[in-house]
Amino acid sequence: MDTASTGAYDDVRTASRALATEAVHAGRDDLSRQGLHAPPIDLSTTYPSYDSRGEAARIDAFATDGADPDGPPIYGRLGNPTVARFETALARLEGTESAVAFASGMAALSAVLLARSALGLRHVVAVRPLYGCSDHLLTAGLLGSEVTWTDPAGIADALRPDTGLVMVETPANPTLAEVDLRAVAHSCGQVPLLADNTFATPVLQRPAERGARLVLHSATKYIGGHGDVLAGVVACDEEFAGQLRKIRFATGGVLHPLAGYLLLRGLSTLPVRVRAASASAAEIAGRLAADPRVARVHYPRLGGAMVAFEVHGDPHEVISRVGLITPAVSLGSVDTLIQHPASISHRIVDADDRRGAGVSDKLLRMSVGLEDVDDLWADLDHALGERSRTAVPLREAVR
Repeated sequence: MDTASTGAYDDVRTASRALATEAVHAGRDDLSRQGLHAPPIDLSTTYPSYDSRGEAARIDAFATDGADPDGPPIYGRLGNPTVARFETALARLEGTESAVAFASGMAALSAVLLARSALGLRHVVAVRPLYGCSDHLLTAGLLGSEVTWTDPAGIADALRPDTGLVMVETPANPTLAEVDLRAVAHSCGQVPLLADNTFATPVLQRPAERGARLVLHSATKYIGGHGDVLAGVVACDEEFAGQLRKIRFATGGVLHPLAGYLLLRGLSTLPVRVRAASASAAEIAGRLAADPRVARVHYPRLGGAMVAFEVHGDPHEVISRVGLITPAVSLGSVDTLIQHPASISHRIVDADDRRGAGVSDKLLRMSVGLEDVDDLWADLDHALGERSRTAVPLREAVR
């Protein structure tokens, strides 16, 4: 296990403000002028218009390039002011021109694939591991795509004339494997690189600064941060955002305004939550690495609040014995969650492919929350069961 600095981006700045400041104020810059402090929630599905010719012109303009229509809103599937605030804020944090929000992370990825397929670019080059449902979507070709799986060094050789996308996730779900985004982006040439940044968040890395054209988040996780909202978002340049908005309008994968409000609120505490949880995760990873009941610990150099570890005993028994920690799918909440990827998040991936990507049947994935680290360790220590009398050498237990 490599100990990482969990504050690698403590001093990162957007165009003019520090990330922590931007997290609090982005998307809210106009509130004081309106005499407001909290962002309003606009729940309207449709909006009155007495200029039908002008409205027709605005709809025609949207159909051309997918740009947000000028003037007042038209219809909820075209856009919503509350959701737009979140999109503005997320784009600022990721350092991109735009962001487009969807009803879930999988809806966001589906829109990207459909946008490329619409141009006849159905081939995807991808690096395992990815989130299990992302893997399945690509492998099964459910949207007409064809995937070539490769390691990062093989990306350039895997490209074809019809390659529309290269996809990586770093740190990856669930092994926390990392890739060099700059090197991968160089290998992509003119093919857009999509980086799933769900685990790191813009607090720890901003893939667009390393050459990724598209940055994907399951905003259900750290962006929302409280386990009470489903959402996905793609941060990108405005040209690609226009394509995604047209796909969203046609397919209907829109984000509900209340979810947009919760996500904007979640962004305001994102840096504080990520840094606090990351500090606890690094401490727990260190304790696990020294524990003879644990065969291997996975913790990224980048840091973060995710820890994965392989046990010598039965991982299902560990799941059954936790008390403070919640045994549940998902991650990124204020409370700590643990799950067995081979049974849940990556069950849908072929077993040989799963194991080949490093997702062993002994692997457990833990999303560390904001509880006291000693309380978490006490629960985990109990769940791991009795200590073996034969200690495992530390060098074998650490990765």
